[in-house]
Amino acid sequence: MKVLIAEDDRDFGNILSQYVTISGFDVRLGRDGLEAWELFKSDKPDICVLDVMMPEMDGFTLAEKMKETSPEVPIIFLTAKSLKEDIVRGLKIGADDYITKPFDPEVLILRINNILKRVYSSSNDEFKISETVLKYNSLELICGKEKEKLTLKEAQLLKYFIINKNKVLAREDILTEIWGEDDYFLGRSMDVFISRLRKYVSEDKNIDIRTVRGTGFILEELNKAD
Repeated sequence: MKVLIAEDDRDFGNILSQYVTISGFDVRLGRDGLEAWELFKSDKPDICVLDVMMPEMDGFTLAEKMKETSPEVPIIFLTAKSLKEDIVRGLKIGADDYITKPFDPEVLILRINNILKRVYSSSNDEFKISETVLKYNSLELICGKEKEKLTLKEAQLLKYFIINKNKVLAREDILTEIWGEDDYFLGRSMDVFISRLRKYVSEDKNIDIRTVRGTGFILEELNKAD
């Protein structure tokens, strides 16, 4: 598997590159946004790890360009900030994960492995509930007459809900399954994704993603035939 790392801090970039390489990945390291963009076009990585603050081209702009040409590519952002504005912007672009600096490189390896496992291990394409169909491999949601192009993380989350429909899912279980770790920062990201999924499936009046106070969430199929 090819991993593209975009990090302008030379020492930190070298450490990450060496650690990811030792963990069995084929690594490309870009020292700024433009260099990383050229590597992305030429090497076609399986996953990208992007620092947000970089010269020449920042991580958000780089991710937008990547998603325009390869919407399915998973992206992890590295950031020194945990501002809500940055989180929301990254999620809108289609980020699959955030890691706030400083962090142990082992955390990055765990996140990479979890994302790649979810992305490349699914052989079943379609997941259906009521009149809503998730085409997982093409990241397409069909809800009634409406069609929506999902991000990878949105598709993973909705797939998990559909597979476990009518079951109450604990917040910590969802975070561990989809994000690979249960913590407050990732929980805020999850809430944003769930709000967006509610909007996407709102045309289907027979399903509801409901909050179970103090526990988690449930995807209910309403008016089911006995």
